[in-house]
Amino acid sequence: MINRFLDHLEEWIITFLIGAATLIIFAAVLHRYASGLPIPGLQDWLLSINMGWAQELCIFMFVWMAKFGAAYGVRTGIHVGVDVAINAMNDRTRGWFVIFGLLAGAFFTGIIGSFGAQFVWSLAGTDQTSADLEVPKWIVYLCIPLGSYLMCYRFLQVAWNFHKTGHLPHADHGHVEGLDKEAEVEWAVMPSDLHPADVKPGSQP
Repeated sequence: MINRFLDHLEEWIITFLIGAATLIIFAAVLHRYASGLPIPGLQDWLLSINMGWAQELCIFMFVWMAKFGAAYGVRTGIHVGVDVAINAMNDRTRGWFVIFGLLAGAFFTGIIGSFGAQFVWSLAGTDQTSADLEVPKWIVYLCIPLGSYLMCYRFLQVAWNFHKTGHLPHADHGHVEGLDKEAEVEWAVMPSDLHPADVKPGSQP
């Protein structure tokens, strides 16, 4: 239940942020171009509209999207890694290396989340705001502990599932949504050494 909610939350946040940022950038570029047209009335009206906040807002939105997108990448296996040496090992040894890598990722992101939480807490006691939007800085930097802790949880989730089943999440980078499996061309399938290979049942750590 909780995992399903977090799955949807990740997807909703990423979808909203990238969609909204795209629309804001489009509106800002259109406004800048149209403001230079010598059209009486329209030019004066457009120049009276302040769009200087658009760039800063889009930067913040893309930073938030990157933090939650990184957690989504761990869950779905879309992060690319070079694992030729690991895949050459036997199942038992490869399993321990995979577990070590996942726990190291959880440890690192947990530390980043903790330092980020301390940083946000210290900012919350100040009056610092962003330059254009004048949003409190602690709200902007809140993505660091939230995204990092979520990524830490995803590492632990993948590690536990790997321990129980021996399978890792894999993303087929050559798959095209809406295209039948039989119609996919062979050269579009990415090589398997972009991720650690699964281990046979009973060989997982």
